[in-house]
Amino acid sequence: MTHPVDIHVGKRVRHRRWMIGMTQQQLAEKVGIKFQQIQKYETGMNRVSASRLFDIAQVLGTDVSFYFDGLEGASGPDGAKGTTPDVLADKEAMDLVRTYYAIPEAQRRRLFDLARALGQAA
Repeated sequence: MTHPVDIHVGKRVRHRRWMIGMTQQQLAEKVGIKFQQIQKYETGMNRVSASRLFDIAQVLGTDVSFYFDGLEGASGPDGAKGTTPDVLADKEAMDLVRTYYAIPEAQRRRLFDLARALGQAA
């Protein structure tokens, strides 16, 4: 049985890899493993060891803690699931974020302010 933490960590690996435009093959080569192992990590089928997660984090340019961010929100103390949607699971949202960060900073700030105003007006 797959543990929810392994699934969460795997999703975070996949989305970070996708955000920086790296393939499973490229990540695997840089970490020194086969791409099939990356596939298994990303689906949560295989658990990522601490040392391997450290290596993956270095290659993907993050802290190890990044892969656990949002985990507390997965379920409350009573075991109830949170109502916040998993934005990282939505390819359209991830494409939007990637495109957003490609915009020069000054324009990006204005776009952010516009989006916030539209969201508050809705």
